[in-house]
Amino acid sequence: MKSALARLLRRGSNGDQSTDDTPQAASETVAKAPAEPRTRFGAWLNRPMTSFHLIIAIAALLTTLGLIMVLSASGVRSYDDDGSAWTIFGRQVLWTIVGLGACYLALRLPVRFMRRMAFTGFATTIVMLVLVLIPGIGKEANGSRGWFVIAGFSMQPSELTKIAFAIWGAHLLAARRMERATLREMLIPLVPAAVIALALIVAQPDLGQTVSLSIILLGLLWYAGLPLRVFLSSLFAAIVAGAILAVSAGYRSDRVRSWLDPGQDPQDSGYQARQAKYALANGGVFGDGLGQGTAKWNYLPNAHNDFIFAIIGEELGLVGALGLLALFGLFAYTGMRIARRSADPFLRLLTATTTMWVIGQSFINVGYVIGLLPVTGIQLPLISAGGTSTATTLLMIGMMANAARHEPEAVAALRAGRDDRMNRILRLPLPAPYTPTRVEALRDRLRSQRQPAKPSKPPRPADRKADRRSSRSASKGQAGGRHHGGAQQRYPGRHGRGRGRVLEGQRYG
Repeated sequence: MKSALARLLRRGSNGDQSTDDTPQAASETVAKAPAEPRTRFGAWLNRPMTSFHLIIAIAALLTTLGLIMVLSASGVRSYDDDGSAWTIFGRQVLWTIVGLGACYLALRLPVRFMRRMAFTGFATTIVMLVLVLIPGIGKEANGSRGWFVIAGFSMQPSELTKIAFAIWGAHLLAARRMERATLREMLIPLVPAAVIALALIVAQPDLGQTVSLSIILLGLLWYAGLPLRVFLSSLFAAIVAGAILAVSAGYRSDRVRSWLDPGQDPQDSGYQARQAKYALANGGVFGDGLGQGTAKWNYLPNAHNDFIFAIIGEELGLVGALGLLALFGLFAYTGMRIARRSADPFLRLLTATTTMWVIGQSFINVGYVIGLLPVTGIQLPLISAGGTSTATTLLMIGMMANAARHEPEAVAALRAGRDDRMNRILRLPLPAPYTPTRVEALRDRLRSQRQPAKPSKPPRPADRKADRRSSRSASKGQAGGRHHGGAQQRYPGRHGRGRGRVLEGQRYG
């Protein structure tokens, strides 16, 4: 049966019926044939544009769920502050529209343009961090001076700093070729620039944004191939610095104490965390119903923002909370899939770091809502009310989708004219295949020239004996070939053809 299948394959490919029909040749032909997926889902995963469709669908689901939950959780707060239940939701919708525009722009941006403007963007955000600390320019809210207020809309420059630092850091490490860069090239100037940005954010002060930027820095260093001992040392230093910041201010130290001992001050520092647990308990398995929660009626502070996961657990129950976590898990899978399949080291590093950043923020937010971590004020990406956070997250997702379109298989499919409905609807330009820049190619060439040749090891006694045996057998084969015509000359079968191909590859390869 295998030989018949092999004959059919050969006839269908070149029409030659005089080829070798031995069972061994048939098995080799069957083994070389690409394995087809057994299910439709497996076939769909193997399609060139699957990563692009996945990231777009996940972003759409998270954004829609976030708008619904912000509307449900913010109505009471909006009515108390402005007399309208739609104020916070309206601002969130406007910022979402801005974020969708930024996402579309990131989808169309050429990769070389992003890399060219990386340092300029990061330097601009550093200037904005300095300006926001000046009284009269930056606005103070909740004990932190970290907002610009323009025409009633507030904007956090620290959110833009995280994006600019991720892009510039990925560009810097990719230009230095992560797998070949020295430790000095990986740490300088990336770490000093991060220290400057972190110091300006700590001066606001904003512990949540400090933790987020630290996650991005650690993600860049980890995926760039930093040695494990250096990475663990950096992680330990970040944890120590976070602990010092946590106890340096009165309200932060109160949060840590209430986390360590929830019953110490249940009406003051521990009130918010305790009310969040009550909301989760009230939801049960299936929840009280969308819009039917009671914690948002001024029982749970910041119900629409930092603690919106508690409202999700109360109104949608355990099923809804686990469904949201499953969406973030699918986001993590898709992000790492894009990073693994990318040929461009810049896109690979940027996508992996962005995935780690979004998942890290989600883990911390859910962790302090359910009581596993102290309250840090980090928002739940795309779900919590926060205009700048939503817009910047959508911008980064647009860059991830752009990286998905630049996967080698996706580039080949789109440039070959294969129709993709999503690309046609969005009118996206054709992606360009990855080619290293001149600077990267020159650096690689110089680095390869500087590397000294490895000294050859002296042969071991066993290797000498094996060489003597092989030389004897070779001399016998040559003698047989001279006196009797040689087996390879008399029977130019499959082995003779294979040896000829090997020699040809050695000569021309």
